[in-house]
Amino acid sequence: MTAYDPIHERSLRDPEGFWAEVAEDLHWDRRWERVLDDSDAPFYRWFTGGQLNTCYNAIDRHVAAGHGAQTALIHDSAVTGTCSRWDYAGLQDEVARLAGLLRAQGVDKGDRVVIYMPMIPQAVFGMLACARIGAIHSVVFGGFAASELASRIDDAEPKLVLSASCGVEPAGVVDYHGLLDRALALATHEVPGCLIWQREQQPAGLVSGRDVDWAQALQTATPADCVPVDATDPLYILYTSGTTGHPKGIVRDNGGHAVALQWSMRNIYAMAPGDVYWTASDIGWVVGHSYIVYGPLLNRNTTVMFEGKPVGTPNAGVFWRVIQDHGAKALFTAPTAIRAIRSADPDGEYLRQYDISSLESFFLAGERSDPATIHWSERNLGVPVVDHWWQTETGWAIAANPLGIERLPVQAGSAGKPMPGYDVRVLNERGEEKPRGELGNIALRLPLPPGTLATLWSNRAGHHEHYLSRYPGYYLTGDSGVIDADGYIHVMSRIDDVINVAGHRLSTGRMEEVLCDHHAVAEAAVFGVNDETKGQLPLALVVPAAGKETDREALVKELAGHMRNEVGPVAAFRLCTLVKRLPKTRSGKVLRATMRKIANGEEWKAPATIDDPKILDEIGEALSDLGFPRTGAD
Repeated sequence: MTAYDPIHERSLRDPEGFWAEVAEDLHWDRRWERVLDDSDAPFYRWFTGGQLNTCYNAIDRHVAAGHGAQTALIHDSAVTGTCSRWDYAGLQDEVARLAGLLRAQGVDKGDRVVIYMPMIPQAVFGMLACARIGAIHSVVFGGFAASELASRIDDAEPKLVLSASCGVEPAGVVDYHGLLDRALALATHEVPGCLIWQREQQPAGLVSGRDVDWAQALQTATPADCVPVDATDPLYILYTSGTTGHPKGIVRDNGGHAVALQWSMRNIYAMAPGDVYWTASDIGWVVGHSYIVYGPLLNRNTTVMFEGKPVGTPNAGVFWRVIQDHGAKALFTAPTAIRAIRSADPDGEYLRQYDISSLESFFLAGERSDPATIHWSERNLGVPVVDHWWQTETGWAIAANPLGIERLPVQAGSAGKPMPGYDVRVLNERGEEKPRGELGNIALRLPLPPGTLATLWSNRAGHHEHYLSRYPGYYLTGDSGVIDADGYIHVMSRIDDVINVAGHRLSTGRMEEVLCDHHAVAEAAVFGVNDETKGQLPLALVVPAAGKETDREALVKELAGHMRNEVGPVAAFRLCTLVKRLPKTRSGKVLRATMRKIANGEEWKAPATIDDPKILDEIGEALSDLGFPRTGAD
């Protein structure tokens, strides 16, 4: 038995006792009445009757304990060539004054504030200032178009919008203020006012009667104290795309969220208070919420906020430069970032230019990490590489390798073992549990642990329909996979990406794993297309590694033979072509469902989160070369 096993076992056997002990590490203004409230099952709540303030626990308690001089936030901007730092006392001052400014703008406890900003420190200040006064923030990713911002404004009905004049990208300046103008014109909800942070790269002309110059107004703001809120009160709303096109507003509460995240920093990421922690993501995504802002600050870490790209700002060595400059002990990013670095620098030449000796662990999440990416990272970084699995809905890891408890044996291709409170099962279509090693639908037995979604904003029925109705007593993750004989979880693909080839259920994730294991492949996406004879066939789009693009026909033939050897003839693998790049969201997820619709001649729409819409034209051309008809977006 490992050190991990009794911890996980107790979290399922005695969840109230387990999480009550964890919660003692936080400051509570009023102690809870019930740890786990099952009075409204299957909508469980944690720490009902308790009161606390997330901002106080993330900042003020550390200052009160004498740690005000410790660096809290480092903002490293590769796109502007600047770096700024705030200690905990300075962060407390910034956030308290902004909280007072929000109050002066009419924001009160329970009001919503939409934050539409680039990766600058003021976005973090805005989130914490909302938490300080009990307002509910809803961060909208800065890459979203005006129509997507408008839909979120209409759903959240904010009292105020926080934004900036512009963002800075490698390709140039992004007109945030112009996008905000268009969104407010499209929205039916009328927003009373906007706070605008002016950036020197492109100051905005403010709209009289609506816009307030953030920096100017802050000069006369009266600092606001922390307001105790119920543990079950919402901390934030974070929207994730829904299948109907209407965004789903994931609601995270204050109490369970703080309890789970502080536990995860110490036990999953092995971060001691005072350590430097870097999550290379965006605050518009759940990873940024949990592990750029709240998790590290709750645990009194120094958190690094990075404004840049893994390649191109200026090159594929920027990640290693950031680790060297700031002494990061852990790095957390998406597999797509490392694949981009690996593609640009396959031999790790940039890496050898920097001293990354401070780095002790490396974490990947956001989509499945193929073994080739894991092995490249292990070989070049020389530290534990942990692929872990979680969702916007869960807010923290469902499965991981808990380095703060012990380092479990690594299985490349696996997301590790279930974390405390997560009772992970693999079910068939009838809801029956599948034997170990067999592919099925991954579901989590209720109740979910603290920190997971409380509900959908103004959509309780949608919460039940999307997550709880298919398997009563379980939360449906939407992912398919297997639990192996050792209890490791292998997340293979979304449920929709399990294909049926002549009656055989096959995982496209496994096929991608096989392709990416080939030395000439940088990335691959596999999805099912309709076939009259076999029902479905796998179709692969492959991005060749640098210098391997020359003999396309020979490589495709070699990959087909490789697939036959590794998966077998049952895969019926013959549809494969090379492409320059894969369509992805701004957070790095490959748009397999969109490509499948294009190939099958179905109506499709470019997702709002797409990194570059032009790439879908390239995919259409590649599919046309394979004999699929060209179709346009609906």
